[in-house]
Amino acid sequence: MPDPHRSLAQPSAWICRFAPLVPRGGAVLDLACGGGRHVRLFLARSHPVTAVDRDLSALQDLGKRAGLERLEADLEEGRAFPLAGRRFAAVVVTNYLHRPLLPHLVSAVAPGGWLLYETFAAGNERFGKPSNPDFLLRPGELLETVRGHLRVLAYEDLEVTSPKPACVQRISARREA
Repeated sequence: MPDPHRSLAQPSAWICRFAPLVPRGGAVLDLACGGGRHVRLFLARSHPVTAVDRDLSALQDLGKRAGLERLEADLEEGRAFPLAGRRFAAVVVTNYLHRPLLPHLVSAVAPGGWLLYETFAAGNERFGKPSNPDFLLRPGELLETVRGHLRVLAYEDLEVTSPKPACVQRISARREA
């Protein structure tokens, strides 16, 4: 059965809302990039992008595009975070949660950079998958993740109807320059 998230063609409205705040020309990390909708968004905005996923076949149409770094990695197999020590003007994550990575993602935000995160939250089990609590953010979990490290510009924990009914949490948080 195909991954339903890979079929999402349009960038997230949440990510689009905050993309203009990412420092011009700053490097962007799209973690668990799936079909590459945010890779394409930031490349079109002239940002170099590091795309990470366990399967990057959805990016084949981009060829050897300048400014695109591909890293095929299974982030859940227990190895060290492959981008440790690197900093990005934006760290973008949508529809993905692997809690051991959260501190690494916060650390990867460069001074003046942004964490743009949106994924499923507790309560989503009412709508189908994901329903496993391991893949659903607990109430306030994104806020706790950034507390003391990043300044929160916007945060939501709500039920949405589009692109499909779901419970989500999303955050836009900045590391002071």
